Amino acid sequence: MPAPLDGNMSDTSLSSRTVLVTGATSGIGLETARQLARRGATVLLHGRTAEESRAAADRLIATEGIDAGQLCTYAADFARLDEVETLAHRIVAEHPHLDVLVNNAGMAAPERHTITADGNEIAFQVNFLAHYLLTCLLEPALTSDPGGRVVNVSSSLHRTASISWADPNRARRYSRLAAYAQSQLALTVFAADARVTAVSVHPGVCDTALLPLYAHEGVSPAEGAAHVVRLCDPAVEIVNGAYYDRAERVDPAPAATEDRTVKRLNKLADLLVGRSA
Repeated sequence: MPAPLDGNMSDTSLSSRTVLVTGATSGIGLETARQLARRGATVLLHGRTAEESRAAADRLIATEGIDAGQLCTYAADFARLDEVETLAHRIVAEHPHLDVLVNNAGMAAPERHTITADGNEIAFQVNFLAHYLLTCLLEPALTSDPGGRVVNVSSSLHRTASISWADPNRARRYSRLAAYAQSQLALTVFAADARVTAVSVHPGVCDTALLPLYAHEGVSPAEGAAHVVRLCDPAVEIVNGAYYDRAERVDPAPAATEDRTVKRLNKLADLLVGRSA
């Protein structure tokens, strides 16, 4: 039977917490930011552009009455790794104590095979490599205090995936669904990396831009975000490296926890983002 989350959802204030949410301008990311801010957290809202992140913050202030002082906006296009590096350096400088990183930004793989300026298949870069690089660069700021953690917003589709080690760009045989699923498996595997306390979570099938990959209808982004926010709460004890399907801890795909796969993925990711081994 699936294991429930270790601990109950807390209604306590998160006013002492600083949380970075990537992809916070729409969908689950925006709702995660909203729920965190309403509970008092300082939320760093990331968007692809400065205009998008500022608009998201303005919306939360206007519609939710959230204190503008709780929200900080950041921009980086995850299809450009140099922008991810700039984002990370700025956050470390401005927020040297970061309690939670929510790796949420994501995209559906396009119909046509697309390579970024960095030379990577775009969904693999945006959904995984950019988050890998960001997490590594934020290590100096990510707190080791109790409750400090990384939450990777993954997908149940990781179960259908395999990582094409010899051709991660899938140049020889491209399928948008296979490319998307590969990126979600990689993000799930990354949670098993022992360098930081991390988990991954499937928030359920939600009515967002990614819905066509899953079904014809889904629950509200707010309902999906609640499962992400629960994992951000220091009152909720987590199992490091675990995979959560909404509110339950379940076993991920077998490949997601294999030590050999974790090491192999780290080596591949370091190569693709230009980090020294």
